Amino acid sequence: MDITEVEKRCCVVSVSDRGKTPVSCSGVIVHPRAGVVLCPGLPFSRFLSERRSLSTNRKCLSPHSFTKRLQIRLSLGTQKERSKSKACDAQLVMLVHCPEFKLAFQSAFLQTDQWSFHGDNEDEELVRNAQFLSWFAVLKTNNPTDLDSGVIKWLKSSTLEKGDPVIACGSPFGSLCVDLFINTISRGIISNLAGEDNAVILTDARCLPGTEGGGLFRLKSPDCLHFIGLIVSPFGWKAHEWIGLSLVCSVQVIVRNILSCAGAQSPLRELQPAERDLNISRTAHQSAGFPTVCFVDSGSLWGSGVAVSPQLVLTCRHVVHEKSAVTLKFHHRQRVLTVPGDVLFSTNVTSPYDVAVVQTREPVPEVSAPSMAESFCPGESVFVVGYGGLGQTCGPSLTGGILSKAINLNHKPVMLQTTCAVQAGASGGAVVRRHTGELLGIVSSNTRDLTAKVTYPHLNFSVPVTVLQRLLHHFTATRDTDVWKDLNTTEEEVKRVWRLQDSQSKL
Repeated sequence: MDITEVEKRCCVVSVSDRGKTPVSCSGVIVHPRAGVVLCPGLPFSRFLSERRSLSTNRKCLSPHSFTKRLQIRLSLGTQKERSKSKACDAQLVMLVHCPEFKLAFQSAFLQTDQWSFHGDNEDEELVRNAQFLSWFAVLKTNNPTDLDSGVIKWLKSSTLEKGDPVIACGSPFGSLCVDLFINTISRGIISNLAGEDNAVILTDARCLPGTEGGGLFRLKSPDCLHFIGLIVSPFGWKAHEWIGLSLVCSVQVIVRNILSCAGAQSPLRELQPAERDLNISRTAHQSAGFPTVCFVDSGSLWGSGVAVSPQLVLTCRHVVHEKSAVTLKFHHRQRVLTVPGDVLFSTNVTSPYDVAVVQTREPVPEVSAPSMAESFCPGESVFVVGYGGLGQTCGPSLTGGILSKAINLNHKPVMLQTTCAVQAGASGGAVVRRHTGELLGIVSSNTRDLTAKVTYPHLNFSVPVTVLQRLLHHFTATRDTDVWKDLNTTEEEVKRVWRLQDSQSKL
């Protein structure tokens, strides 16, 4: 399946009932010959005839659970003109529940972290029905589609890795201006995975309201994509801050639960997974040997840290929060190693560089010194590795982007900016060169407009590793913590650069 076919596989779903405001979202055509479409169950929540139908032990809901006046229209892209769409009627086959997704969602997105997955102006009734996030609709249309191919090729989410490149396809704003927005493509990576068979997928591919129900496709090459999930929510907020990641449910668990409810002769039985190519290259963060990033907990605050040796971690001053000791957690192959650490040094609050140095009391196994960059090239592809987003729940998250700017004074870099999505908890994380794994910098903050009360995760600031490299070498040779005090005696011009970011959001 190539990009062109991905676009033709997606559609817009509009659900209405006389006397009620129509609701729209995106959908994916999984079986063209049988006319079978998958989309989220949330738009159907307001059309339930009985609320008790949502009993937790229900595996699926039949059309009889909804109003008899339910009307469903599909808008399909056409082969002849991409700017044109055609519409047809569809019927609801069933709504199916995915308990694996619900359990993983509840475990990863804790209520104490004030998570929400809806737009600020989202329909209030749909927000109240957020329990429908783990329900998915199976639709059927009798109108033939323009697709000549067979059942969609999908990939088991249990084979996915953080950093896998992906394509998201959905229709921003749903049924609004369909011919203009239908089946828009966005590119990103898998940022994190959670739950049984990776039921929950987080991606940094940019999605907008209305793309709920759009498809997420694993990208091996431009002409080889596989369906891996259905977009559940294009927006996510944590403590009222936009995190810049989209929530996706694995198609593997959706299909598993559909088949447990479908009849023996159902065409849905033809939905079988493709085999992942065993010769596929390892994902970038594995093959490039990225730095080891750990979770840093100072008690009242937490963030990330970069291990620069088996016993030394660099993080941010505001993460250690004036503590003399912190707890470090290293996630490695489904195991978590918890070790105590002593704060050897922390910059003064007057220093433009928000840096702290932590030493573990025992060497951490399987940690080696990372390769450090000596130069920076604006426009190059980078990853940010840190504990933003899901925190310590599922290990560090990855977000991709470019190095948008390297600010120099006297021909020396003093600040890096990237377009990667950086969230609360990513402070102290690593900015790395995507193709080599070299460490470029230590994440300091993203940007917050205090007047508008808006956070911009894709505009963020990092301390260049070249600022720290000479001090690190000197400390390694002498074990003299006073060498780090140079960070407190920076030139006034450097302070002026960082003071311009007074509205930064400390993570």
